[in-house]
Amino acid sequence: MLTISNTVTIDEWELELTAIRSQGAGGQNVNKVASAIHLRFDINRSKLPDFYKERLLALKDSRITKDGVLIIKAQSHRTQELNRDDALKRLKDLILSATVVNKARRATKPSRNSQRKRMDKKTKHGQNKALRGSVKV
Repeated sequence: MLTISNTVTIDEWELELTAIRSQGAGGQNVNKVASAIHLRFDINRSKLPDFYKERLLALKDSRITKDGVLIIKAQSHRTQELNRDDALKRLKDLILSATVVNKARRATKPSRNSQRKRMDKKTKHGQNKALRGSVKV
């Protein structure tokens, strides 16, 4: 069971963990050991609250298929147990990040004093540049 928050958990039957061979170089042993983990989580079939489901399905993430299945491949560690823990941690982090509600941005204008200071600075800079010109006799 994976605990997301105090009230939200994901049961084992909702997760499909498959051991596969890792990609990349690794010597002779890499062809015999299935240490990478392929995690599949069906968002629509899960018992997550509707708020979580809506937010997850609204994400523009390439790991979520059109059918609403989240696929995570963990292969950064050498052992299957560490890769399994990594996949579950990444699933939890993704769910938690989807539920964060960003504060609405309120448009503001610069103050009159800051606008005046900016224009004075530009004028002074232009005067300095004008003094660099060639001397007229």
